[in-house]
Amino acid sequence: MSREAGLGSPVAVIPDDAAALLALLETMWLVRAFEERVSELHAKGELGGLLHLGIGQEAVAAGACSVLRRDDLVYGSHRAHAHALAKGADPTRLLAELAGRATGYCRGKGGTMHISAPDVGFMTATGVVAGNIPLALGAATVCRLRGAVSVAFFGDGAAQTGPFHESLNLASLWRLPVVLVCENNGFAEFTPLAAHTPVERLASHAETYGIPTLTVDGNDVLAVRDAMAEAVARARDDGGPTFVECLTQRFRGHYEGDPGVYRDRAELEDRAANDPIERFGRVLAERGVAVDGERIEEKARGRVELAVAAALAAPWPDRAEVAEQVYAGG
Repeated sequence: MSREAGLGSPVAVIPDDAAALLALLETMWLVRAFEERVSELHAKGELGGLLHLGIGQEAVAAGACSVLRRDDLVYGSHRAHAHALAKGADPTRLLAELAGRATGYCRGKGGTMHISAPDVGFMTATGVVAGNIPLALGAATVCRLRGAVSVAFFGDGAAQTGPFHESLNLASLWRLPVVLVCENNGFAEFTPLAAHTPVERLASHAETYGIPTLTVDGNDVLAVRDAMAEAVARARDDGGPTFVECLTQRFRGHYEGDPGVYRDRAELEDRAANDPIERFGRVLAERGVAVDGERIEEKARGRVELAVAAALAAPWPDRAEVAEQVYAGG
């Protein structure tokens, strides 16, 4: 089954109440505030290494994770702050990890691309393109025994790799309870989609392996949420995997400092109209939901500032711990 759902308008599948809708907006603002502040810290040299941000893609993480349970397992890629936060990760511990501090989720050793918050079901992120998809399949074999679901987030560049296709084949063959979420922002690092594949809809790869697919407007948080709700329900009901392709747009370069000369200026100027937070605000107004957008933004930014203060005041890892956490149980 293949379907393009919600392209241009929300899909009304889940009954909405004001609290649930506002929670989605709050999650998106938390992610946006976190990543904007992280960008500032990186520019000041407070955070080291390459930094990959997903600003503009908040609706995918917020919508997808809103239908997951705490015991569902999520695997992110190298742009995974949003997925971790949407799954319930603590902003202070996450920021401490990015800053290399001992109070971080991995005691400062993982950094931005190797986040792990298993206490909330965010298992890991990885800088290896498509490297998280086989991990999500392995977790799905355990999830099946527990009645839980495994979810892998990845970009369009992953669709041109061997592990991607091998994983689709096994997920279908074994009918695993896994949801494969492609954040198709049109670029694999600096390369536009059309330059590395003739396939317009990456969901068509999943159809080859007999996997049901849904393609949605990834900047529409309700479309993402409803597609994920369908996919997760199928997985829990032993219906096997689903491929959810979210057509979205990242507002920043591939990494912080990327000059972005490969991007069309008109595309960047048009991003305001596609801003998932602004769009959802208009949807709430149309639905008559009372929302104080400024208060929600201020609350999110205030929460992030508290996280920044605590994280940067935290100690660095002790040198004696350098060989710890290297091997399981050792």
